[in-house]
Amino acid sequence: MAQINPHINFNGNAEEAFTFYKSVFGGEFSKIIRFKDIASEEFPISGKEAHKIMHIALPIGQNFLSANDILEIMGRVNENENRSKIAITAESKEEAYKLFNGLSADGEIEMPINENPDGTYFAMFRDRFGIEWMVKFDPKK
Repeated sequence: MAQINPHINFNGNAEEAFTFYKSVFGGEFSKIIRFKDIASEEFPISGKEAHKIMHIALPIGQNFLSANDILEIMGRVNENENRSKIAITAESKEEAYKLFNGLSADGEIEMPINENPDGTYFAMFRDRFGIEWMVKFDPKK
């Protein structure tokens, strides 16, 4: 069965928020990726945004709380509106595609499901009810 995990967008203070969450829930971050870690000619990152969080994850029991900062070129998150995504970790590639195809039907696809260079699969979209989702599958886990 797929695992569901909350994902939050921040306006540049994801690391500060997650340091606080870590102090409350305990544990250690399972992953921290900064925008400078993924910068390339095709995806340039300004020096003032290089240290922002592209992905951070904190295990809480069998689940993860994850987040990212929004780059200035993407605008700001309206903190009075939905700024969260529901992240689903599928158990198989087939399940990831089934969940993506089902949930994204009649919705708005931000990033279609694709295989990444590291062999993982990932998609982002808003369903027809306006709820934001991410679906991922990692064959190594």
